[in-house]
Amino acid sequence: MQFAKAAPEVYKAMVNLDAAARKGVDPTLAELVKVRASQLNRCAFCIDMHTKDARAAGESEERLYLLSAWEEADHLYTEKEQAALALTEAVTVLTDGFVPDEVYEQAAKHFEERELAQVIALIFTINAWNRIGVTTRMTPAPTSRPCDHLPPSSLLTTGDRYPTSESSRHA
Repeated sequence: MQFAKAAPEVYKAMVNLDAAARKGVDPTLAELVKVRASQLNRCAFCIDMHTKDARAAGESEERLYLLSAWEEADHLYTEKEQAALALTEAVTVLTDGFVPDEVYEQAAKHFEERELAQVIALIFTINAWNRIGVTTRMTPAPTSRPCDHLPPSSLLTTGDRYPTSESSRHA
């Protein structure tokens, strides 16, 4: 399915929501959140995109490699990043049907209210993108190479954020 063509108004709303959610959030932190949520949701397309965006924003290979085990590699991530990653996992998975108080309180300790609201918006937005990507079977282009085909998503404001060609689907 070419989601942007099939539901252009929804796609445009998602692009606008994505742009609004990123405002005021450190680009490196935003990409860590997006990659981690995408890992949890098993969205290969989004993992590929946001890993490349994170590299372009200056993120280290080591931190990207260890992101799926960030709690065991906590020395690589600031307390603020750890709070954002824990919140990302809690919102994405909703294991208990809610975000545990201790996770929310830890995030609130490290983020001012407005920034916390933006991080929450970033988390639910990437979760929506992941669900679009997974449901419509979007996959990374087989010839994609790091950082050479897309500018960092933080620089995109409209349009073709996600490819809509048939080549982005599973065969």
